[in-house]
Amino acid sequence: MIAGLGATAPQRIGTIDRPHTHDPRNQAEMSVPTHEPVGSATPNVTIIGANDSRQNRTRAMQLIPEALARAHMHERLQEADSQRQAVRLVNARRMQRRAERASMRARRALAMAVMH
Repeated sequence: MIAGLGATAPQRIGTIDRPHTHDPRNQAEMSVPTHEPVGSATPNVTIIGANDSRQNRTRAMQLIPEALARAHMHERLQEADSQRQAVRLVNARRMQRRAERASMRARRALAMAVMH
């Protein structure tokens, strides 16, 4: 054994991608002691997928602009549909007034023909 080095546990060094944390949920699970009978202790609780949730959050953050663009396009399409419907309604009313005027002219012409 080298002088100055005791029997301490090796230090965990983190990386930029996976920094070392003191959060107990992200650390390795403890091993079961061999002197306890099987089934007497509570089972080890580990948070499976802590890194997966971090990855999902990152993925979700990357997809936010796409979701915003999709919502914006959906809103624009609804706006265009409502505008087209308004234009159709205006045209229908205009044609209805034109048809009513034509009908009145025809009645007037018929009345004039019957009177004379």
